[in-house]
Amino acid sequence: MSHRHAVPPPASGPVVRLGVDRVVADPSHLGAPRAVALVTNDAARLGSDPSRPSRVALQAAGVPIARLFGPEHGLGATGADGAPIADGTDPLTGLPVVSLYGERLRPAPAHLAGLDAVVFDVSDVGARFYTYASTLFHVLAACAEAGIALIVLDRPNPLGGVLAEAEGPLLDPALASFVGVDAIPIRHALTLGELARLWHRERWPHATVRVVACDGWTRRMRWPATGLAWVPPSPAMPTFASALAYPGLCLFEGTTLSVARGTEAPFERVGAPWLDADRVVAHVEREPTPGVMLEHDAFVPDAPPHAGERCQGVRVVVRDADALRPVALGLRLLAAVCATHAGKFAWAPYPTAANPTGTGHLDRLVGDARVRAQLEADADRVDAALVRAWTAVPAWSDRVRPVLLYT
Repeated sequence: MSHRHAVPPPASGPVVRLGVDRVVADPSHLGAPRAVALVTNDAARLGSDPSRPSRVALQAAGVPIARLFGPEHGLGATGADGAPIADGTDPLTGLPVVSLYGERLRPAPAHLAGLDAVVFDVSDVGARFYTYASTLFHVLAACAEAGIALIVLDRPNPLGGVLAEAEGPLLDPALASFVGVDAIPIRHALTLGELARLWHRERWPHATVRVVACDGWTRRMRWPATGLAWVPPSPAMPTFASALAYPGLCLFEGTTLSVARGTEAPFERVGAPWLDADRVVAHVEREPTPGVMLEHDAFVPDAPPHAGERCQGVRVVVRDADALRPVALGLRLLAAVCATHAGKFAWAPYPTAANPTGTGHLDRLVGDARVRAQLEADADRVDAALVRAWTAVPAWSDRVRPVLLYT
């Protein structure tokens, strides 16, 4: 077993009951399938016992799991970002593991043969480009084509589900890729169960989709309020603080700056050996930065770019998560670096198993090529008002209201 670090819950214990805990207590929530596949990884644990992987608990409860599907980072949730993952065998359950990140991105018909359903239990972080949502999209497509049910065991959105806090841009369909498969905002404010219901409604209405919802979660709850342990869903997401800043600072993956992978605070800071961090902070702080304080903070990443080099960085210290708009902050930081480091700053490819050339990564992440065009034309004119226009998604609430599971 991969012994992944889990932050223990508060002494009072969880106030939210996960979908998987409900099924382990009463497998009839799945109906009476003869054989299912389970999409999962080692970060998917019981809320009631964060030391116990959900696949082990489901198997022990009598759920007839025939095979496992593993998303990016593999069944162990420890694979390097973007690295292809091979098929294998799970040492905990003895089940065959079919990778959905490498040779294939969705199950082939042969992988679904003989199944009554595919069960999906994966932790998410609430950002469009975090690829577990893309895996859900592709699995739903495959299930719809095969005529078998998809059952999502829901988990909270760690960033909360207040729809007014959703942040665009909406994805331009011309930029669709595995870091953005549908025209949804970067910070979408939905759970994966709700995303499945949205895609069922809009894409595959003939499919069979069921969600085993969480008990006790409300849309205003961010992760700390759930009382659940934080189990890192991928190597560069060690804490809730990393997840909180991720929807904005991940945009720097498409540049020559490091996002501090391999440090204790990935996605909480960005930097490069040549960065004048104080100048960047001063540029951003010409206007208010709600919810955060920006600090000059040096670090040494262990992954490219600048692996092993001392980087001068800007760190995001969250003071008020309710006020924070991470995508807007990320775009303002990006504009500030562009404006203050002409000649040093550059866009960069980001090769992955899903996009081997890595080209166009910034546009794929942002979802709107006009953002990069404006940054290239005159980054100094990118102010808070323009960023608000880029990130506004006024019709999102109306679009998703029919699929919401929580108040």
